[in-house]
Formats: sequence, C-alpha cells, structure tokens
Amino acid sequence: MSRRKKVKIRFRDLPKPIKIRKILTWVFAALGIGCLGYFVFYVRQATDTQNSYEHLADLKGTDYRQNKKNVIHLTQQEDAPDILEEYITLYNNNKSLVGWVRIDDTLIDYPVMQSKSNEYYLDHNFDQKKDNNGSIFIDSECSIWPRSQNIIMYGHNMKSGKMFGDLKKYKNEQFAKEHPYIFFDTLYNKGKYQVMYVFGDKVYDEVEVTFKYYQFIDANSEEEWNSAMNEMASKSLYDTGITASYGDDIITLSTCDYEKDAERFVVVARRVN
Repeated sequence: MSRRKKVKIRFRDLPKPIKIRKILTWVFAALGIGCLGYFVFYVRQATDTQNSYEHLADLKGTDYRQNKKNVIHLTQQEDAPDILEEYITLYNNNKSLVGWVRIDDTLIDYPVMQSKSNEYYLDHNFDQKKDNNGSIFIDSECSIWPRSQNIIMYGHNMKSGKMFGDLKKYKNEQFAKEHPYIFFDTLYNKGKYQVMYVFGDKVYDEVEVTFKYYQFIDANSEEEWNSAMNEMASKSLYDTGITASYGDDIITLSTCDYEKDAERFVVVARRVN
C-alpha cells in the first residue's frame, strides 16, 4: 500500500482569509503572552515592594547605635530639634525621609519622603529604585521644619490597596467614624490627627481662579485660613463635626480618584496631639 506524501503549503500560498486569521491568531497570542508577562512582573514587583516596606517598618525603632556603618545625623539643619531615635536608622538609609504615616486597619503604614520636585517619588521607592508603586511623599513646597501649617502628602491609588489605595475607605462615613485618626510623625515630632474633611476634587488649569487644595500650604492671614477651611468643608462628602482654627497644624492626604468625575480624592485632618 503506497503512503501518501504530505504536501506542505507555504504561508504565501494560503488564501487571503486564512492568512488574516493566522496573523490575528499570532497577534493575539503575542498580546496574551505580553499581558501575562506584565501581570507576573506587576505581582512580583508589588510583592517585593510590600516585603521591602515591611522590612522598613521593622527597622523603625531599632537601635541606631548598633549600626556602626552609618554616620549618625541627629538633625537635618542647624536649628532643627534632634531627630526622633526611632527614625534615625531609616534616615541614615535615605536622607529624603521626612516622616511616617499610618492609618489603622489599612495598608497605609509607610515612610514619607520628599524630593526637590513632585515627580521623583511617583515611580521610585525608599531604596531609590524604579518602582511603579512609587512612595508616599510630601509636596516639595512643604516643610517639616519650620513646619508648614498644612503638610500635603501624595501617594498612588493602587488597586491592591498599597500606597494610598486604602484611602478611599474614607468615602464611607461609617469607616471615618470608626477610624477618625491618622498618625503622622515628622522626623522631629510624633503626631495624631483627626479627620475633618473628605472630598473629591480635580487639578485645575493654572489660569482658573478658584480654591486649589494642593496649593494651600501656609495661610498669610486668619481670613485666608478660614476661607480655605470653608472651601474644603463645602466640598466634604459628610460633616465630621471637626474644624481647625488659624494656628492649628493640619495634613492633607491626596491620591488619584478613578470613580465618578473627580480626579483626586482628598482627606484633611487636624492635629490633636
């Protein structure tokens, strides 16, 4: 019995519809492999980032005197107080450290950084390595010493809840009632802050004449302060009953908002301790 010889059909000899189907199959296969690769990379990077920050949390409060390799710098500038001992080890690992922020029952428990621009820590971690998670950082115009009246903090709204991803929990008034405090330490002082205002907002054009929360750092007068407080109160999703007076210290936590029409989600809190 004779064996049939297989005829190999070259791609260029295929009918046009079959060619198109094959090309589309290859394209979608390549896209699928690319997406899978990116997902694996994203998950791995997120895991590495979380492990790294857990390690940093462990370093917080360690005895800096046991680390002989680091030179101890007790102050950032001549007239500043001594840096709190629990942050010296971390500060000696990265002089961009300005504090630490924590909110109970969230993943928000991170060092807070600052650079000369508001771009660097959007995609760099504490170790100054490229990282899509970025870091929590304060506005470049803010100062921890002498302290700005309002310290503005930024962080990515990660779907995993990392960075400021869990900040959106404050959209729920019940969560705010059960978690009224945000803990923010600078290098020099520990701080407990009570949530005042929770609102969505957007980034306005430079020429627009309106209140821009991300530009409110220091009020030049009590009138300016009260005007800013009224603006934020009017935007707030609910009334917490908490207000701040001229001379109080406040913090503003800001992240991207992927819901509704707002571009930013903002939580403002007043220092109570």
